Amino acid sequence: MDTYQSYLDSTKEYGVVTNVHNHMVNVDGLPSVRVGELVLFEAGELGYVFRIERDLVRVLLFSQSHIRVGSKLVRTGKVASIAVGEELKGSVIDPLGRIISPSSTFRKPSTTREIVLEPIPLLDKRERINKPFTTGVTIVDFMVPLGKGQKEVIVGDRKVGKSSFFFTTVKTQVIENASQVIIYALIGKNKSDVKKLIEKYRAEHLDKNMIFVVSTSEDSPSLIAFTPTTAMVLAQYFRGKGIDSVVILDDLTTHAKYYREIMLTGGEFPGRDSYSGDTFFVHARLLESAGNYKTNDGKEVSITCFPVVEIIEGDLTGYICTNIMSMTDGHIFYDSNAYFKGRRPAIDPLISVTRVGKQAQSPLKREINHEISMFLSEYERSLNYSHFGAELSQKIKDILRKGENLYKFFDQNFLELVPDSVQLVIFALIWLGVLDKIPDVNIAACKKKLTTEYENPKNKALFDSTISAKTIYELLTNVSQKEQDFLTLCKA
Repeated sequence: MDTYQSYLDSTKEYGVVTNVHNHMVNVDGLPSVRVGELVLFEAGELGYVFRIERDLVRVLLFSQSHIRVGSKLVRTGKVASIAVGEELKGSVIDPLGRIISPSSTFRKPSTTREIVLEPIPLLDKRERINKPFTTGVTIVDFMVPLGKGQKEVIVGDRKVGKSSFFFTTVKTQVIENASQVIIYALIGKNKSDVKKLIEKYRAEHLDKNMIFVVSTSEDSPSLIAFTPTTAMVLAQYFRGKGIDSVVILDDLTTHAKYYREIMLTGGEFPGRDSYSGDTFFVHARLLESAGNYKTNDGKEVSITCFPVVEIIEGDLTGYICTNIMSMTDGHIFYDSNAYFKGRRPAIDPLISVTRVGKQAQSPLKREINHEISMFLSEYERSLNYSHFGAELSQKIKDILRKGENLYKFFDQNFLELVPDSVQLVIFALIWLGVLDKIPDVNIAACKKKLTTEYENPKNKALFDSTISAKTIYELLTNVSQKEQDFLTLCKA
């Protein structure tokens, strides 16, 4: 960025601040300025032309510095742009692409890109989502399966484990596809929370595949509002290079609040909950970039997106929540009641929805999903009779025991990764009631032991031959024939 004087010499135009509204100023002058153009104040602060009216220009400020009435500013002739490239992996940047914390091997990318979303046709270049997206979270992979290129909103109250879900997902994806880029947008977060989260990923050496786009609560609303757009612009760049990407937008509720503040300050007419009428358009334009695409050489490349929506006391009827749920391919609902009961992750599989993920599943997984979904519905109904205790019929007792075992199977520490083969075997052992033959069985311990044994080359063939089934009947038959082997491994 050049100096104020150099821009003044080249454009021969300047403006004067006539009014200040916190993070927005009204400017007189700049007759040739355009919407979206960057302007530079004489004190060095950057601004963004938000709106042009008949007798004034409205400029958003990117810093929290106090701008005085009478301050001068000049056109730059440039729009907001960032440096893009794989060189950014492992780094933390702000929404304008400025480096906050570089990686150990950081080199500045030579390519730049405007912070403007590229409109992608809904039909041309898009492909059917047909590849599974593995999260490593058992309850999600079984009950709410996802596909590469899907946009799935994560909904829940504050502090119920949503960030832990992303940690497990990122760890799984790094193992499965080392060339993939994960772009994590932290929108208007507390500095301490940002620091803890990034340190957690760096401690596990996962940041080598990640780019963090960060704005904090201390930044200006204008900078915060740019955060998700910058993240998606990076994803579009990698899509053009044929590289898969995962975009995490944490969270769009905060983004909507700051965008509402900007629009109200700018004189926009308030709508529902005081949000402006174009809030839906802003988020829809952002999320429509996710998808599975066909490259020029006939290959497929995907942008998988996880927007986060924070709700209060499990209320799914809020304006932002319903908006984003309507424009995504499903939602994963974190139930605070389940969280306080100790369930981890606290996902409600009966309220969560996936609209395209099942088509990417194998026939076996799809059949298992169907069977468990029907059973859990029956289990929830049977819970109404649990207070009868000893008077319960044997059928109800069996349903309650199997349902409890399934939820114990779904319980998972966010650091724990369970191989797909082990997941299928444990499911079959629970479904057949085999684990009930072990007195005081601990399903978590059994899962840990089978995961350890699976890593032993001597036992890998046992697991692989067992799960080579195409239907749930074949899987249950295989496990039934080898149940003694698996029971021995559980007791080892």
